[in-house]
Amino acid sequence: MQKKTKIKLWIAGGLLVALLVLLAALIVNGLSKGGDSKDEELDMPHEYTYGTSVATNGMELHYLLTRPSNIGLATIRNNVVAVPYYGINGGFFYEDALLSIAIVNDIPVHKEAGQYGSGATNAKYARGTLVWDGSLDKLSVQVVQQSSELSVTDRSRFWAQGGISMSLDRNESWVEQSVMEAAPLPDNYCLRSAAVYDKEGNLYLVVSATRGTLAEFRQAIVERIGDGQLVNGIFLDGDGSSQLRSREAKLSGDGRPVVQMLRLIQ
Repeated sequence: MQKKTKIKLWIAGGLLVALLVLLAALIVNGLSKGGDSKDEELDMPHEYTYGTSVATNGMELHYLLTRPSNIGLATIRNNVVAVPYYGINGGFFYEDALLSIAIVNDIPVHKEAGQYGSGATNAKYARGTLVWDGSLDKLSVQVVQQSSELSVTDRSRFWAQGGISMSLDRNESWVEQSVMEAAPLPDNYCLRSAAVYDKEGNLYLVVSATRGTLAEFRQAIVERIGDGQLVNGIFLDGDGSSQLRSREAKLSGDGRPVVQMLRLIQ
């Protein structure tokens, strides 16, 4: 009897240990799955500063501050929030054609050079184009229609993003310049986006979470971004295309896909 009792106890003990091992495995597996999503964010870029501010006119701004050397231009054909990058939307587009310059090292980012909508031209108009000269680590805004007109030190080391001139260095004539560049819907209440830079060459990628006119958005940027040290910048595509993704915020606009974005590399 005593021997049978010991056998039963051993069996019961073995079953208990097996159940405990199974439970532990389930817990670890669950934690691992939960950790995977966190790890995806941890593996995303870190070399930026996120900020948000509300201007006195009510425009709520979200921005990513980084160096221009940490920027890449990418074709995504998706909503910015849905792709595995941090950054904001790029320039104007129609269906699958880029209507703004988007070029890296003299190569358009969307299609082969010479094809319509490749990213080699600002369609129809000479427009404000943000240019990073990699050899000098210097930003500028150049008003051009063709990417071949851009002035850079080394054409194998630069990027250029087309948009509309903000003319932060010419407050008295910025409206006139935006009209010349055919800025879309300047007086409509829309979501807005922009890329601006300061005296130290720092780049701010800015997206609004509230709607406003072009003038209100510009005013909010001057008031809240860059501590009064901004030099210049460009308006990017707006309305439902105004999108941002970072570790801290995800702004999807109206959910639409965009063709191209400015993305953080590291």
